[in-house]
Amino acid sequence: MMLNHVLGLLTNPRHQWQTLRLQHSSSIVEVFIRYLLMLALIPTLALLLGTTLVGWSVAGSAPLLLSVQTAVPMALVFYLLLLVGVVMMAYIMFGMEHYFGIEPDFERCLVFTIFTSVPLFLAGLSGLYPMLLFNIPVVLAASAYSLYLLFVGLPVFMDLTPQQGAKFAIAIVVAGLAALIGCLAIIALVWLGGMAWLPA
Repeated sequence: MMLNHVLGLLTNPRHQWQTLRLQHSSSIVEVFIRYLLMLALIPTLALLLGTTLVGWSVAGSAPLLLSVQTAVPMALVFYLLLLVGVVMMAYIMFGMEHYFGIEPDFERCLVFTIFTSVPLFLAGLSGLYPMLLFNIPVVLAASAYSLYLLFVGLPVFMDLTPQQGAKFAIAIVVAGLAALIGCLAIIALVWLGGMAWLPA
């Protein structure tokens, strides 16, 4: 089921958003467990394997291998940050809904946020080869596609006019960028801190 949704968003996003809107009937707990917990494992496990087997490299420097004892706690923090980030974005969206004439529904916002983030979760596979010069273009491309999913999906999923959808999407992007900068700063500190724990 989830794989069908993911493939649909990658191949025919407008139709898939319509399908998700019509099928949206799960509880928050089910949505969280079925979708978010599994998707957030993709970048977490990829980075865990990449940093312990390949090594982490910044700006083409020699790769630094993390020990399993160092990488596992960092991966757990990273995983929790991903979950918190998605829930926080859904809550921001939930708080904005009434300004756009939509009956607030946190569950719907959570579903939309999770599936808008699918390209970013999939881009996490680049963590298997954690070289910054490789990871940045992959993440930028995934971010661009997530923005595309946001602008295409919002009017369909929320049943808005294209004008309302565009205004709502811009508001989400502005709020999301502020939240993303904070999350990225924390993630960078966690991973760079892990490298600082390495023996000289």
